[in-house]
This record gives sequence, C-alpha cells and structure tokens, in this order.
Amino acid sequence: MRRTLAVTAVAGAAWAARRALGRRIAKSPLWPLPALDTPVSGYSPRRPLRALIVSRTEPAEGVLRLVLESPELPAWTPGAHVDITLPSGLVRQYSLCGDPAQAGAYTIAIRLVEDGRGGSREAHAQLVEGAELELRPPRNRFELVPAPSYAFVAGGIGITPILPMLRAATAAGADWTLLYGGRSRASMPFLAELAEYGDRVTVLPEDEVGLPDLAPLAGIRPGTPVYCCGPEPLMRAVAAAVPDPAQVRLERFVPSAPGPARPFTVELRRSGRTVEVGAAESALAAVRRELPDTPYSCEQGFCGTCRHRVLVGEVDHRDELLSDQERADAMLLCVSRAKGDRLALDL
Repeated sequence: MRRTLAVTAVAGAAWAARRALGRRIAKSPLWPLPALDTPVSGYSPRRPLRALIVSRTEPAEGVLRLVLESPELPAWTPGAHVDITLPSGLVRQYSLCGDPAQAGAYTIAIRLVEDGRGGSREAHAQLVEGAELELRPPRNRFELVPAPSYAFVAGGIGITPILPMLRAATAAGADWTLLYGGRSRASMPFLAELAEYGDRVTVLPEDEVGLPDLAPLAGIRPGTPVYCCGPEPLMRAVAAAVPDPAQVRLERFVPSAPGPARPFTVELRRSGRTVEVGAAESALAAVRRELPDTPYSCEQGFCGTCRHRVLVGEVDHRDELLSDQERADAMLLCVSRAKGDRLALDL
C-alpha cells in the first residue's frame, strides 16, 4: 500500500512539473533564458465572441441588414467595425451601423457584390435568422472626433459607418450636412432613417442627378472634419474638393493598387529567425511559415491585425490604415514591403 502511494505521489509530482514547464516555455520560448518584455507591436489574438442573428431584412436592393445579439458584445463608438467569421471560415470586416446605446446588439449591412471575392455572396446566401456567428470585438480606425460642425459624404453602402456618426453629431448639438450618393434610390439603404434629418441630408441618386456635386465642400469652414466612405473614385474626388487635406477622413473598402514587388529578407529579432520574402508573396505569408500563430485577418491592409513594430529598415507602406506617425515604426505585414533588401521586426 505504501509503495502504491509513493508511486502515485511521484507520478503526480512529475505530471505537475511537466505542466509547469510547459507553461513556462509557452510564456518564453527561449527558456531558460530570461523572458522578453511583452512586445508592443502587433495585436494579440482576442477571444472570439458568439452572437445570434435575430433579424434579417433587406433595406435596399442587394443589401442585407443583420441584427446580432449577445450579452457579451462589448460597447462600441461610431465608425467602428467588426470582423465576422463566415461559415466557410472567411473573415470579413463590416461597419457597425446600429445605435451604440443599444447594449448587447450589433447591426451590420452587407451589399451583394457578384464579382467580389465571395464573402458577400456567402453572407447573402447563408446568414439567416437563428444562425450563430463568430466575431471579434470592434475596432475603430474611423473615429468621430469632437467638433462643432461636420461634413459627411457617403456613397452606397458607405453610409453604414456614417449613420451612427449622424446620431452622435445630432445628440452633441453639432452642425452637420450629409451628401449621400448611389446608383439609384432603390439601391440606397437607410433612406427612411435619413429622412428624419430633413434638409441636412442631400440624396443624390446617379440615375436622377448624375455624379454628386461636391462643390459645396470647397466652402466648408476651416477645421470642419469631412468624413467620407464609399467607392474609391468618390473618395478621391472628395479629397480633391476639400481645400485642406488634413480635414478629410476616409474609410476605404478596397486597397490601393500595389506597385512592383521584389524579394527581401525579414529578420525576426524576438525569435532569432530570418525569413526570405519572395516577390510574389506577402511578408505575412513568409513570416507565418516560421511563426504560424502570427495573427492576421483581412489581408488587405484594413484591419490592423498584422501590424508589427519595425526595428530596422525602411518600409514601402501600401496600407490605407496607419497614420504617418504610426508608419514611423510599424508596418502591416499583409500588404507592405521593404524599400531596401532587409527589415528587422519585433517578432
């Protein structure tokens, strides 16, 4: 009996030691060397959320509106978006267009793009009432800054991040106007909600009035933020129409056209490895060959999930997300590349 107890005790101690060692190595892969400081680069993977689709409606031709509910949904602010994992595993970003004051509920709208990458087709075909979705907590790179006045411009489904901004600006007593364009009234969602704002909103269907007249933007007051979301030609036109580019804030759906690419080397300082990035692949793909747990999402330079700190080297930035200040020491691995032959990253 004593021998049995002793064997059991030794086995238990060995199991506990192995478990403790596993946790120690997970915390610092270079153990027994001292653990490195927590990296400041990148976005750590976050616990996925689960939400139930409680409503599915079509507020316009080719537009799907979903209301998601769950008691664990975090609070959000106007301009935020969420990463939605579709049934196939595709991850897509959608702006939140509901009311931030409504706890436990998110509203998103998805336009069907027949010749797109497939995400919108899957959403329209498979996301039905009663289905459960996985999503990540909201991120906001299109924050509404406090101001006494605003000018908003939206094109088509680009109204989604703008809609909660209008509610917030109205609640704050700010003066604002909205130019809202689209192919036709039938294709433009949320017209009924916007009608409540009266002549603050100018609806400009292309089949009725042609391309939107952006001339009023030339006369906006200095310091008035101009928020625009929509097709790339519209955003370029808005940026050109506003006298001061610093006043313009854009939310893009598609990345800018990439320039020529050539191979380069990436040194992963924290893990002591070096990877070669081919001309036809992204830095993200090359890094994930060595570090497969490196987080990523959109792979188009929008979400910021694959942002990492650059220690050495000059970056050819090809994203539409980072500010000039952020670009001084960071890059998005999915789209940006090295200007020279080598980069060193805090990875």
